[in-house]
Parts: sequence; structure tokens; C-alpha cells
Amino acid sequence: MEQRKSRWLSVLLAMLFMTAAWIPASVQGAGEDQTVYVIPVEQTVEQGMAAFLERSVEEAEEADADRIIFELDTPGGAVDAAGEIASIIDGTSVPTTAYVTEQAMSAGAFLALSADEIAMAPETEMGAAQVIDGSGNAASDKAQSAWVSNMVNAAESNDRDPVYAEAMADPGVDLPDYRAGEGELLTLTASEAASDEVGYAEYIADSRDDLLSQMNLGDAAVEEADISAAEQLARWVTSPYVIPILLSVGMIGLILEVFSPGFGIFGGIGLASLGLFFFGHMIAGFAGFEGLLLFGVGLILLLIEFFVPGFGIFGILGIGAVVGSLFMSSFSVSVMAISVVLAAVAAIIAAVVMVVGFGKRGPMKKLVLQDTFSSKEGYVSNEGRTDLLGKEGTALTPLHPTGAVDIDGEKIDVVSDGRYLDRGDAVQVVRVEGTRVVVKPYSNKERRES
Repeated sequence: MEQRKSRWLSVLLAMLFMTAAWIPASVQGAGEDQTVYVIPVEQTVEQGMAAFLERSVEEAEEADADRIIFELDTPGGAVDAAGEIASIIDGTSVPTTAYVTEQAMSAGAFLALSADEIAMAPETEMGAAQVIDGSGNAASDKAQSAWVSNMVNAAESNDRDPVYAEAMADPGVDLPDYRAGEGELLTLTASEAASDEVGYAEYIADSRDDLLSQMNLGDAAVEEADISAAEQLARWVTSPYVIPILLSVGMIGLILEVFSPGFGIFGGIGLASLGLFFFGHMIAGFAGFEGLLLFGVGLILLLIEFFVPGFGIFGILGIGAVVGSLFMSSFSVSVMAISVVLAAVAAIIAAVVMVVGFGKRGPMKKLVLQDTFSSKEGYVSNEGRTDLLGKEGTALTPLHPTGAVDIDGEKIDVVSDGRYLDRGDAVQVVRVEGTRVVVKPYSNKERRES
């Protein structure tokens, strides 16, 4: 009898042990031995953010995270960047939750819809996701239709009613119960999104800890993804609004350096701006060393062209290499095309201002070396060609501003008085400063009058 009791007791203990082992972690201890990765999605959605999120998601996958929580606080941003980020969220094997901490508007709403679950803090909003162009106007019908389709697909892929996602992107969808009448985009509050009718938000949580508790992950280890200083810089540099500024500052700096003595602050500023462009795009994953190498080759070719009289093959190849390197390092052909045009216009304006102000009064005069060491002051390194003063000649090469002219059958190296002259133009020597011979244009009309 005692043996039988002992046997039944052993069987009972074994069954209890197996039952305890079968009980899910949510019952044994909320989130015990689990890991949650928290990735911030803040400020404007742009290409630099995509690179950061891709790295962070890869880290979560390599760490075998049990869940990724994307904390959203964004007013929206670029459509192409939003599409890339949504693919990253949708493509990960780790379960995902989008937690709206402040707002998820426009592209931010699209990112929220791409997650497996949505949580919202009280008094937050999500929606208003119509596509607009760079001028702030509604995009073309084709672009708008594609965006509405993306919003609907994101909702359907996670078993959400697509009509609300469509109303967020299309003002023609009428949902009067949610203030989305004709011509008005839908924006859902936290309570509306969590209602049984809409069913977009699974949780309303006051804080991250509250959310984790509701998800039975209260005891889970939390890993926060921090954006590095380099990635923060990359996000700023790759902004479509910053790119044309960097390129313009870079080109203007180099233009001013050409007209300034030695290598100084303008050249440094120009190279620093262009260096920031390439550094940011390399960190974001858009540019490689081949783009930077091509840019360096272009600069070398332009320097050769500057010191070799005449605008020829080196100048053409140099400009082509520089422009090609910019497009090679860009994430968008259209953004780069606009940026290059704006930078070129700014550089041309700077060049014209420098040419007009060369040797004149005013602030431009301070940018150009004006000091001369004349023979009257005892500065004589070689015999001066004062015999050339007033003589006329013909340009043998273009003068921009240096080149060669023919005076009485003798080839003389000269510099113009600041104006660019073409080959064959008539010139007259106006100053001789040591071995430096300065000429100006000399028209046939001036010859007749003299």
C-alpha cells in the first residue's frame, strides 16, 4: 500500500513539473529572459534616418530580440525614404510595435501602419498623410494614387481596415464621424485609433514602462538604439534642403579662393563644405570611395586647366568628373540635379561679382592682393619691361586672366586687368610691375580716336 502511494505521488509530481514547464512565460513571469529593442524614429523622415534604422534593426536581429518597439515622433518627410524605412520594418523577422509618443503624421503614419502592432500615448495623433511637392502643393495625381495605394497595402498587410488609411491620404474619402469630410484628411486620436470600430491601436500607454507591462514584457531587458554623432550628421547632410547649400558654399568658396592670394579661408570653407557632403553620404551608405576619388580627379583636372592656357579637354573632363561624382554619391537624381543647378548659379554669380570687383573699391578689393612692390620703393628682382608701356599687341591665347600676347613680334607673358579676353583680341600694356605686365582690351575705335 505504501508502495502504491509513493508511486502515485511520483506520478503527480512529474505531472506538476511538466505543467509548470508548459506554462507560458507570460504567466510564469512577465517578459522574463526576453529582450526588447527600442528604436527612436524622431524628427523628419529622410534618407539618413533609413540608414540608422537599417543598422538598428540588424543589431536587434543579430541579438535575437523578442520584439522591436519603434518610438514615433515625426511630422512626416520624404516619400522615398518612408518607403525604404517601411520595407525595413515590414521585412524584419522580429515582431514589431510602433509606439506613437507625440505624433505620427504623414510619412510617420505610413511607418506606424507598417508595424505589426500600434500603440499610442494619450493625446497623440496619427494621420494626415497626403503627398505634397517641394512647393507645399498637392502632388500629381499619379504620385498621389501610388501613395494612397501604399497606405492601403500597409493597413491590409497587418489586418487593419484600409478605409481609414485611405482617408488619411485621400481627402476625397468621407468619414464624418472622424472629422474627415470632403477635402479634409483623416487624423486619428489615440482613443479613436484604439476604438473597436477603427481597431488601429492595440494599446494606449502613458509611458514605455506602461506599454511593456501591458504587453507582458515588464521584466524584459530593454536595449535602446542610439544614433551616433556620425549618423546624426549624415541625417542633416543628406537633407534635400541642406545639399544645395553645401554645394553652393563649396563652389563659391573655391571661386573666391581662385581670386584670392595663396590658399586661405575661402578654399578651406569650400573644401570643408564639399567634404561634409561626401562624408555624410558615405555614412548614410549612398556614396563610396569611388565617388570621392572621382571628385578628386576632377579637381586635379580643373587645376591643370587653370594653369594651362586655353579651355580645353582638361576643363571639360574636370567639370564632368566633379558633376559625375556628385550624382554618383546621391540618393536621388532629381534632388542632385536641382542642387547642382542652384550651386552652379550661385558660383557664376560669385565669379561675376569677383570679376567686376577685381581691383575696384569696396569690400571686394580686400579679397584680392593689392600690394605691389615697385622699383621706386627699391623692390627690383629683375629688369622691368617699362619699354612695353602703352604698346599694343594681340592675344595669342585666351587671357583668364593670364596668358600670352604678341607685341612687335615678341611673345610676352601678361595678365589682364581683371577681364577675360579671347584669343586674337587687341590689347594695350597699361602697367609694368617688375616682370608682371598688365594689359587691357584695346578696341579699333580707341585706335582711330588716338
